[in-house]
Amino acid sequence: MSPTIVAGGVAILLGLLGGLMTPIGPWYDNLRKPKLQPPNWLFGPAWTIILGLAAWSAVIAWHAAPDHAGRTSVIILFATNAVCHAAWSPLFFRLRRPDWALIEVVFLWASLVALVIGLWPISHQASLLILPYLVWVSFASWLNRQIVLLNAPFA
Repeated sequence: MSPTIVAGGVAILLGLLGGLMTPIGPWYDNLRKPKLQPPNWLFGPAWTIILGLAAWSAVIAWHAAPDHAGRTSVIILFATNAVCHAAWSPLFFRLRRPDWALIEVVFLWASLVALVIGLWPISHQASLLILPYLVWVSFASWLNRQIVLLNAPFA
């Protein structure tokens, strides 16, 4: 199967899963949020762009990998990130545990740092395409922390 189809399919799957695991309703609406909280409508387009860039990065890295070991590294880096990405929304929204999501987002952030560092020797372009994702998750981590501080304890 084509790397482009696989990467695009994973990006779409992660986007759909994230959307399905992110019910915006009374519980979320009633949380106290920081002043820098973006409007709800911005998250969908932001994640669409970010996941699209990540898919593009994966395809570039796959083609730039010099051998089977390099392609295996690309798969491991992106698969680890996908698992970490998929875990955050259910913790925050479905289980209503922003405190647990704050712990999990450390792993998501670390998976992005690993991608940036791990892809750099394979393809500088692939590595750089992950930076918007890293910046967004850094900001989202701050938002998550602020929500925990403003609303704790959670049970």
